[in-house]
Amino acid sequence: MTREQKNQEIANLAETLSSNGIIYLADISELDSSNTSKLRRMCFKKEVQIKMVKNTLLAKAIEKVEDKDFGEIPSVLKGSTSLMISETGNVPAKLIKEFRKKEEKPLLKAAYIDESVYIGDDQLEMLAALKSKDELIAEVVSILQSPAKTVVSQLQSGKDKLSGVVKALADREE
Repeated sequence: MTREQKNQEIANLAETLSSNGIIYLADISELDSSNTSKLRRMCFKKEVQIKMVKNTLLAKAIEKVEDKDFGEIPSVLKGSTSLMISETGNVPAKLIKEFRKKEEKPLLKAAYIDESVYIGDDQLEMLAALKSKDELIAEVVSILQSPAKTVVSQLQSGKDKLSGVVKALADREE
């Protein structure tokens, strides 16, 4: 790779890092070609971009990004590194977790999710359990609808009781 190509790749990586809020770094070394293809297909289906990166170029790209603090992420840039980009914070973690049901890799090196940094594979369970924005909105809507549904059902059941009481009173008077 020429110096110009390296500089272009660093600029591309810096742009990717600055324009995305959800970034995972994973180690997919030791996966054979068929498993790597399976992982890539899973990523494509889940709308997760995956790309192998050189650690030195990624470290330089991280230095160039000024509007984000990647914390300790440069310290994990050793060995094989894959960059995973997603629109939803928990999707890459769920994908890694699902893939590891059959394989030992990929291992989570680090994750950057909306200004929070997570280091190490031990964070995978917690990241997979995070709720996405859509899941949170659905939960709030469900909570807000619950009291209204209760009131409506009570009113509907109450009309039957009320009409029964009125009918019973009318029958008694006759």
